[in-house]
Amino acid sequence: MSSCKSEFKGCEYVAYFGGEVVNPNNPYVLFCKDNEVIDTLKLDENNRFFTQFDSLAPGLYTFKHEPEYQYVYFDKNDSIMVRVNSKDFDESIVFCGRGEEKNNFLMELFLKNEKDKSKMFEYFDDSFEDFSKQIDATFAKETLFYTTKKAEIKWSDDFDLFAKASLDFDYYSKKELYPLVHKIRTGEDLIEKLPANYYDYRKTIDFNNVALSNYAPYVMYLSHMLNNMGTINYHNHFSEKDLALKTNINKMTIADTLIKNKMVKDNILNNIAFTYLLEDQNMTNNNTFLNTYKKFSTDKSKKNEITTLCNAIQMLKVGSTLPEVPLIDTNGYSVSLANLTKPNTVFFFWTEKAKSHLEAVHLKVIALKSKFPQYNFVAVNINDSEEDWKKTLDKYKFKGVTELHCSDFETIKNKWAINKIHRTIILDNKGLIKNAFANIFDSQFEENLK
Repeated sequence: MSSCKSEFKGCEYVAYFGGEVVNPNNPYVLFCKDNEVIDTLKLDENNRFFTQFDSLAPGLYTFKHEPEYQYVYFDKNDSIMVRVNSKDFDESIVFCGRGEEKNNFLMELFLKNEKDKSKMFEYFDDSFEDFSKQIDATFAKETLFYTTKKAEIKWSDDFDLFAKASLDFDYYSKKELYPLVHKIRTGEDLIEKLPANYYDYRKTIDFNNVALSNYAPYVMYLSHMLNNMGTINYHNHFSEKDLALKTNINKMTIADTLIKNKMVKDNILNNIAFTYLLEDQNMTNNNTFLNTYKKFSTDKSKKNEITTLCNAIQMLKVGSTLPEVPLIDTNGYSVSLANLTKPNTVFFFWTEKAKSHLEAVHLKVIALKSKFPQYNFVAVNINDSEEDWKKTLDKYKFKGVTELHCSDFETIKNKWAINKIHRTIILDNKGLIKNAFANIFDSQFEENLK
């Protein structure tokens, strides 16, 4: 690790960024601004990278080592080094150099929030009084941590926007989630029982903040808020799929009313669309949803990811041929779907990074094989290196399952619309798509195999 000297010419915006990736998944680190790649940084033989920016505007950036990413904030003339282990990405990140303190603060607050989230679900079952006491106590501790570090580091107002957002929106998200999750888990509807001032914090929120438009805590909060506000009360009047359609159209309508800034609104609409389109595969409903989305969205570019997703979904209709994607077998040979898609085939997905899932899904498949011997079960590994994939297979030694690895995650994501690890694709006795959007853990999954 190294750091640059702190003397700079006053008018220059020279900045440095570098570091080391332990156990890299691929040979690159991407440096991005608002989801656009600014620079592709190649790892050297020691898995290190380094670059100089002759002119880098102060602000929030992201660095990505696929499939993970994290934020890094640059003030004028910062020189930041980062060390990260891809096996434990977020927990391993340490910044050093000029600008290290504020970035280490952001990471520490992020990890505090993540640790707290793992405990939160049990509190959603609690009464309003007990729930409020718990989240208010946690918020008070984190606010003290924030104010102490702010006084100690003396960071800029521009950075404070993100620091305060990370603190506040995590707290606000819990408040939005509480009535929804409480009802799902306990059956108790608290909407009418909440204090009249429960949502008063919404009055303080700038729904058109462009600087925060790609910042995860802000975007996540707006999504939770719209889920809450978009709920249809008289849901018994609709089927499950029609209710999902009406709820998501309602959410987009509210977003269009609340958010006037095009960039912020488009990001939120895209977030709603991604979630909906990967959950509901009723093509008639999808078209109705898309017509509403196109009415509200101003993103008409060819790069629009929703358009890419919709095209993928159209290619995965019942009776279609599954599109070709790059797959290799355990010997390193390319595998063609033409040789793989026997009648009655089930594709399922896993990654070494989700150990509980990889174990559970293979056990589930082994059980299914005994009940449905006419099916060929194919496991597709994604998001891991070929080396890690093979090490995992050597460790577990799963039997009776065809194990393949996808060497290009972007292609399989775009062609097979893979955004969730629980997705399962089922082919019929002619080798054509029977259901491309099944969930192997769904209680009704076996009905798809009959």
